[in-house]
Amino acid sequence: MLSFLLLYITSNLGYLDFNTLKELLGVTDGNLASHLKYLEKAGYLTYKKKFVGRKPNTNYTATTSGINAFKKHIHAIEKLLNSH
Repeated sequence: MLSFLLLYITSNLGYLDFNTLKELLGVTDGNLASHLKYLEKAGYLTYKKKFVGRKPNTNYTATTSGINAFKKHIHAIEKLLNSH
């Protein structure tokens, strides 16, 4: 479910940093990091690293593949709901 929410948020809001995602989703660092890594390996998220002052800052967004996978998942849920 968290991966699904990450794709939803980043496909609609664009690049967001780790702390913003953590606050929006109310999850732990480790939980968020593992889902981000999974989605990145699947090619569904991409990231940009930069420095804010002297601190590293990583921002994530959904890729075209991630957006397409998200839409496909939504369509499958709608189809399931409409079949009953």
